[in-house]
Amino acid sequence: MFKTYLLFILLFTAPFLGRTQVKNFSPSGEQITKFDNLGKAVDAHDGMIAYFNGVYYLYGTSYDCGFEWNNKKAPFCGFKSYSSKDLVNWKDEGFLFDAQNPVWQSRCDGKTYGCFRPHVVYNPKNNQYVLWINVYDNVIGYRVFTSESPVGPFIEVEEPKLTINKDQPVAGLNNGDHDLFVDDDGTAYLAITDWRAEGAIAIEQLTDDYLSGTGKVATKVTAGKTEAPGLFKRKGVYYITYSDPNCGYCAGTGTSYKTAKSPLGPWSEAKKISDNSCGGQPSFVATIKLPGDTLFLYGSDLWNNAAKNEALANFYWAPLTFEPNGAIKPLKCIRDFSVSREKKATDMDDIDSYKAVCEITHTETRQQPFIANRTGRLTNFEITLLKSGYPDANLIIDFYKKEETELLLGSIEIPADSLGWSAKKMTLHPGISVKKNDGYFFLLRTESKLGCFGYGKSLLSSKKLKAHDIQFHYTVE
Repeated sequence: MFKTYLLFILLFTAPFLGRTQVKNFSPSGEQITKFDNLGKAVDAHDGMIAYFNGVYYLYGTSYDCGFEWNNKKAPFCGFKSYSSKDLVNWKDEGFLFDAQNPVWQSRCDGKTYGCFRPHVVYNPKNNQYVLWINVYDNVIGYRVFTSESPVGPFIEVEEPKLTINKDQPVAGLNNGDHDLFVDDDGTAYLAITDWRAEGAIAIEQLTDDYLSGTGKVATKVTAGKTEAPGLFKRKGVYYITYSDPNCGYCAGTGTSYKTAKSPLGPWSEAKKISDNSCGGQPSFVATIKLPGDTLFLYGSDLWNNAAKNEALANFYWAPLTFEPNGAIKPLKCIRDFSVSREKKATDMDDIDSYKAVCEITHTETRQQPFIANRTGRLTNFEITLLKSGYPDANLIIDFYKKEETELLLGSIEIPADSLGWSAKKMTLHPGISVKKNDGYFFLLRTESKLGCFGYGKSLLSSKKLKAHDIQFHYTVE
């Protein structure tokens, strides 16, 4: 009977189960841009991944609207969330709260230090999701929200009270990058970067509602010049990872960690597990409790060469591995890893991999050849585009018939204001006539002398794509 039941399970569940590859780098080692289900680049940075009720949630700061560090005219874009069943196919869940009103713009736009690092935990005591963000407009450096849903909308509650730097002046570089951790008994802790102590990390136990501090504090968990803590627990041992040294928006800072028998210490000596955090800066370690196993998912922000706007920044995600004595093994910076998931017809894990790049200027153009798959009119033309650096002219796409003398068939001018700083798919309507099996190409150009325009660039070899391998799709009717 048991064998028959097992065979039934294998026969009827195997077609629906599988493994999906979470990709960090292309075969040649280039960073991969992650796209959501609508063809938009995932725009959630310096945040974290949480796992609630069998679903992964990515939280982060958005840069699509053009926020730039220390640019007084730059707006604050807000905080985004995405959901996924497999860490590959992401759904845009929108903003955690409305940040486009005057209050939040005054708190977080380019005239301030900005607002960063959204972290969300679930409180089973009151069935609430709790969001902490890092701000610089109040004494304590954080604001707190609650919601009945992991994707919001989140409602701000009273400012938290913490022990670290509570008597310092309002605003300024007070407390910085943080992490939220919930222990097995439901007790929550906040790990913070103490800028008044030159970047030492401190940990404070939170109240039962996770909305404020209790005054139970461990100071100087690190000696200084560190940031971006990630606090987690494995087999009764507490770990804290962090950026070593601190270096905001730097691509290639180290990752170190310490251990303790209690979140409030004492903490061990530091051990370094990476000199460059796989090309980025450490951001989080997510504890993913799967059936029969627990995954400790390490995340690093692959910053875009310290750009003031980080819409083009990518991600490095991979499970941490451990020695028999519990020591974290050095990071190997793997190209990809697999996770199990339920197979769906809409899964996108077999699609080509792309990187969003910004290369088109008044002196640089890009072109892409293609062969018409049927005769008719090119009605829908989908292409992934972006902008950066406030272009002062529009983007133009010229369509050519490839002959001995190339023939211009038509052009489309795309207003710079219609594009975001994060890559996203646009549908255009050229309306030009094409003939099956004839050769054509399109050219991306601009007269802008400021900034650049960009596109999705293929990172995998393809027999259908040549030249710059621009991400596009078309329909001929």
